[in-house]
Amino acid sequence: MPNTNEMTGGEALARMLQTFKIGPMFGMGGFQLLPFYDAARRLGLNHNLINDERCGVFAADAYAKVSGRVGVCDATLGPGATNLVTGLIEALNAGSPLVVLVGDTHRAHSGKNMTQETNQTDILKPACKAFLRVEMIERIPELVRRAFAVATSGRPGPVVVAVPEDICHGTYHFDPDEFVVDPCFEAAPSLRTRAARTDVEKAARLIANAKAPMILCGGGIHISFAHEQLFQFATAHNIPVAHTLSGKGAIACTDRLSAGLFGRYDRIANEMIAKSDCLLVVGCKLGEIATKRYGLPVPGQTLIHMEIVAEEFDRTLTPTLRLWSDAREGLRDLNEAVTKISAHLATTNATYAATVPAAMESWRTGVADRMNSSEQPIDMARVLRDLNQTLPENAILVADGGFAAHWAGLLYDTKRAGRGFVPDRGFASIGYGLPGAMGAALAAPHQPVVSITGDGGFNMVLGELETAKRMGLVFTMIIVNNAASGYVKALQHLMFGEGNYQSSDLNEQNYAKLAEVFGCQGIRVEDPADLSGALQTAMATRDRPTILDLVVTRDASKMLPGVDNRTAQLKKGDRVA
Repeated sequence: MPNTNEMTGGEALARMLQTFKIGPMFGMGGFQLLPFYDAARRLGLNHNLINDERCGVFAADAYAKVSGRVGVCDATLGPGATNLVTGLIEALNAGSPLVVLVGDTHRAHSGKNMTQETNQTDILKPACKAFLRVEMIERIPELVRRAFAVATSGRPGPVVVAVPEDICHGTYHFDPDEFVVDPCFEAAPSLRTRAARTDVEKAARLIANAKAPMILCGGGIHISFAHEQLFQFATAHNIPVAHTLSGKGAIACTDRLSAGLFGRYDRIANEMIAKSDCLLVVGCKLGEIATKRYGLPVPGQTLIHMEIVAEEFDRTLTPTLRLWSDAREGLRDLNEAVTKISAHLATTNATYAATVPAAMESWRTGVADRMNSSEQPIDMARVLRDLNQTLPENAILVADGGFAAHWAGLLYDTKRAGRGFVPDRGFASIGYGLPGAMGAALAAPHQPVVSITGDGGFNMVLGELETAKRMGLVFTMIIVNNAASGYVKALQHLMFGEGNYQSSDLNEQNYAKLAEVFGCQGIRVEDPADLSGALQTAMATRDRPTILDLVVTRDASKMLPGVDNRTAQLKKGDRVA
């Protein structure tokens, strides 16, 4: 009996994605991938047209961050492929598992100035964890399996699968047995590693003998889904926890052991870090923002670095001890080892741990004026206060780059552990807020999703309101409307003085009216007294996206949550908010 399982390369790609049980995917079609699009239609894949390929990667990235599952998107040859770069680097640096299909030239015509042809391979390779080019149609199942395995293991990341035109349009008699996958690679982390037992025991002794230990958490806590193990370890031994922007939600911000954000902006954490005699850094790359431009921790401190990627050790600081380990497994091992050495460490650390809520309360008192401000235009601290008071425990707050991320990272309080805060800190580009909200809403359709972005960031991607409305997505999009590129204007104010601004002002816009043009709900808020009610109305709306156009301060001296440590005018004792 003849083999009738002949199909195009495009259909083989679609069948492999179906076998991996992918969720929603995003793309903008082109000739090279048309057989894949046709197969996606026939197989019922949840494929959605995006208006800009960068936003497709951003949406897939947010979906992956929230769900842990592999985000998927595609792009056509040339400009479609090059538009992916910013989003790919976000996913690469943030550790988001993505598989990205890219159309490529017909191999018989490569190098002959095909329409839209460029050296996209060399452009994309540095922006992804692995670049796999299909050179033989029969290898499609093998290479897609490889893509999912690489994307979900180690530090997760984006894998690009380049598909030449003739491969996608060509046909082959595939054996049905080739479309079999290991389900462990459907989500990250697919594989976990653990540090050597002797190193864990050394770390346990350092922690047990410390008088003021601290845990510093980065986004690796979320990638590893290590929240339960972190909470058990911290509470069992009364060890305070601080977090980076990406690590917010490592434990609940409202927990008695939470010291909040550390690094460029902080509440109480930086001072605690400087005084600590043993720092356990978990899933954190210790980059510029986390270390306050490499000023924290101070030289000579005992530092234990637990990281899934060995190349991160010694990049910015020389640790006392290196634990090459997945965060969940490493914290579990460390908890057992510390308990064996000192079963009563919680009692020993009780007085020290009690200083955390006391210091946090003192900080809240010191910033109460701005948090409770009734001034108009609205103070950013007041915006975050109302978000804290209004958003429920299971809410997800997406934060765009720059201005929005730092305000929300500093002042927003997650009420439970987990990825309740989704910033784009891998590359910190602006424009993530809207597509990030789309991806988060798809990953968690039964949770309230709120996103906060600046007017500049929203201007970059506002065409995706059409996509969100077309897809029937529900979320609240907060536009921090200060008629400026707020972060840049604030830095110019700090460095060059009042009034010395260049190319940082925007036109005044009414984004609520713009939202209505796209068929979304638009609400404009100018009085802080209306903030809470507007948020409640937005979250109660379940049939379309809502745009909250918040008219916030135009005063450049109030646009940042404190003095940015990169400027020349940093003053000792400057306080946030």
